[in-house]
Amino acid sequence: MAIKVQNLSKSLDDLNALCREIRKTLIEILAEAKSGHTAGPLGAVEQYVALYFGGVLKYNPQEPNWDLRDRVVISNGHYAPLIYTILAYAGYFSRDLLKTLRVIDSPLQGHPHRQELPGLETSSGPVGEGLSQAIGMAIAAKLDKKNFQIYCLLGDGEHDEGNTWEAVMMASKLKLDNLTVLIDRNNIQIDGYTEEVMPLEPLRQKYESFGWYVLEVDGHNLKALIDALYCAKAIFEKPVAIICHTIPGKGVSFIENKYEWHGRVPSKEEAEKALAELNELNN
Repeated sequence: MAIKVQNLSKSLDDLNALCREIRKTLIEILAEAKSGHTAGPLGAVEQYVALYFGGVLKYNPQEPNWDLRDRVVISNGHYAPLIYTILAYAGYFSRDLLKTLRVIDSPLQGHPHRQELPGLETSSGPVGEGLSQAIGMAIAAKLDKKNFQIYCLLGDGEHDEGNTWEAVMMASKLKLDNLTVLIDRNNIQIDGYTEEVMPLEPLRQKYESFGWYVLEVDGHNLKALIDALYCAKAIFEKPVAIICHTIPGKGVSFIENKYEWHGRVPSKEEAEKALAELNELNN
């Protein structure tokens, strides 16, 4: 039996407060690790909170391999600090473990390793592979007649990879209506802004031309995200893509919208400044 998600009964204000708390945790553990990715994880917090704490996802931290759990595939594995933080807050392991991010022999590796940590469905590092893995799970669920959903979290820069578009075509061909993709449309990647490196627009029309049902939302609006995730459950014979428009580095003014922070972490002084800004948002 699935455990009801801990924050399901809380208001949107409470969930937004949780987002702020998670952002502060991210700053703290990244500064402590002195290594990792900052801008993307800060910008994608609401997507993960909506999924895990918005009453959408079926999961059981006490039984992480529960057969009927929904599967979450993290394709953009450099968002590891965020998924680790979410899993800790969801009760999969102690939050104290977060302090060991990227420490030798810690299960919190630089990119997720499925066999090292409960709650992870795949190992990820090289981008562009997660959607294919999620499709495999969706096909298996159909063949086994199992009633669970597969959620795949993708970065927008991953759409430079040809493998992503092969997977987009396959999901549509097989009418995988048990598959929902959340695209973090933050417009940055490691080498610059996406529309300068490899233009993706019109992204919605591209997915629609391949036969997907597409929703676009403000990726920082929890109500819009939760509504979109529930809408996705009601779509039949089509996979669903939710394009989440986000601000990389959300909540920290000197990080927001700067691609240079894709793979950079704050110094001690920068972390203190970032935490001060995030604390201001509480007032």
